[in-house]
Amino acid sequence: MIRNLMMVLAACALIGATVPVNAGDDVAAGKTYAAKKCKACHGAKGEGKKKNPPLAGISVDDHVKAMMDYRKGSRKHKLMQKLAKKMSDKQISDVAAYYKSLK
Repeated sequence: MIRNLMMVLAACALIGATVPVNAGDDVAAGKTYAAKKCKACHGAKGEGKKKNPPLAGISVDDHVKAMMDYRKGSRKHKLMQKLAKKMSDKQISDVAAYYKSLK
């Protein structure tokens, strides 16, 4: 009985280890937000425009860190700081997941 319980717990732990850290991110919601707020400066597919960098394919962690830095004011850009302050943490992670999915 205990042996079976241990095997079940081990299997559960293994399954849990394969779930991505950002499993709660909603790529579709990120796409919707990006279409409204990001595409004018960063392109419809995150390809970047003029002086604005491409966002397609960057890691979720790097994107979230950049947005948090804008929010805190440690990364300077008036428009991005304003946008970051208005976005929830969930919106930031959803948008980051969307841009990561574009590769």
